[in-house]
Amino acid sequence: MAEIDFDDFLKVDIRAGRVIRAEPYPEARTPAIKLWIDFGPGIGERKSSAQITAHYTPEALIGRQVLAVVNFPPRQIGRFVSEVLVLGVSDAQGGIVLIGPDRDVPPGGRLH
Repeated sequence: MAEIDFDDFLKVDIRAGRVIRAEPYPEARTPAIKLWIDFGPGIGERKSSAQITAHYTPEALIGRQVLAVVNFPPRQIGRFVSEVLVLGVSDAQGGIVLIGPDRDVPPGGRLH
């Protein structure tokens, strides 16, 4: 993997948000969940399509805080526009495990 400098890292805007709505997305090529995430007053509500069905149900995601990249351009995922990239790590079987703060933080808080 190529090294980057700190200025490159600062270009990636990663923020904390709270899932306020989640729905199954059965039309997606790979099973996914549609998320609506509140990033607070500065950014507002954004949508994302996340392939996280191995470990999560829509109902279990409501109220959960997640980290997401908020400054990528929107991406069309089937009939749904994904506005942010929710972050996760693959487990040993390839299922995605979400990344989020281990304590409650204000919506829109930036990753340092």
